[in-house]
Amino acid sequence: MSERIDGPYSPIALPSLPLEDWKDTKETLHRYAQIVGKVKLGYSPFRNHWWHVPLYVSTRGLTTSPIPYRNKTFEISFDLMDNRLVVSTSEDEGFTFAMDDLPVAEFYRRLFDGLGALGIDLSINPEPFGLGDERTLEEDTFHCVCEREYVRRYWRVLVQVDQIFKEFAGRFNGKTSPVHLFWHGFDLAVTRFSGRRAPEREGADRVTREAYSHEVISFGFWPGDRNTPAPAFYSYTAPEPDGLTGQPLRPEAAFWAPEGGMALLMYDDLRKADSPKTTLLDFMESAYEAGARTASWDVEDLRAEPVR
Repeated sequence: MSERIDGPYSPIALPSLPLEDWKDTKETLHRYAQIVGKVKLGYSPFRNHWWHVPLYVSTRGLTTSPIPYRNKTFEISFDLMDNRLVVSTSEDEGFTFAMDDLPVAEFYRRLFDGLGALGIDLSINPEPFGLGDERTLEEDTFHCVCEREYVRRYWRVLVQVDQIFKEFAGRFNGKTSPVHLFWHGFDLAVTRFSGRRAPEREGADRVTREAYSHEVISFGFWPGDRNTPAPAFYSYTAPEPDGLTGQPLRPEAAFWAPEGGMALLMYDDLRKADSPKTTLLDFMESAYEAGARTASWDVEDLRAEPVR
């Protein structure tokens, strides 16, 4: 079954993406993304809230955007339509290779050998972030499934959700993050800020301190993981205000997770909606209203009216 997402032109289908059917591919692709993301982390200029770290959705997949290296720039892109990695430079050089069932260790070797051949000598910490792996990314031959069909389905979801998130971001007059994919958790996200500093989290590491230095309401899409074993849209407010999870959510299928103040709308429930785009925007707006109301944000001052 495939439902349509509303757009100004022809409707586009949201594909089925059950985690159990593509889990092995997703785990491999996640580790590819961590390798590329660590390159961006190590060589891009710092931006507040670690905004120099994520990947961005492109027409064909995901990209780092230009990364500086000496007197040139280079860009690493996942062409998820054709299941390939593409590297290009400002010197009109580059290389590409197929990712079909490529072990993570071989992806690592081909990427760094290819960059080295272009005179781009880099190194990263090969330890995977938060995945519980016994092997480093440089050594991982266990994760080696990367099926083209499911990579393409994932791409189709990202392309559509990215545009909806951007439309939602445009309704806000305050500080807003780019729409970007955080490779550590593999979630596409966009975040709104109240403009007020948040209390420092006791015992927080430097990454968390910087990420949550100000009050936020964040929204995102997960393809699924061990904690949420199905694709889902989410929202959370940080710091979590009293009464948040008592607030109503839309649509009826949306719900508050039992722990942690997380609003959820499962991807498969969105696919069943008559108007998935309108439904997703409504979910995000209801989650924002819940967080903004209970955290005492100035909703009227932060509302942006589109220029027509």
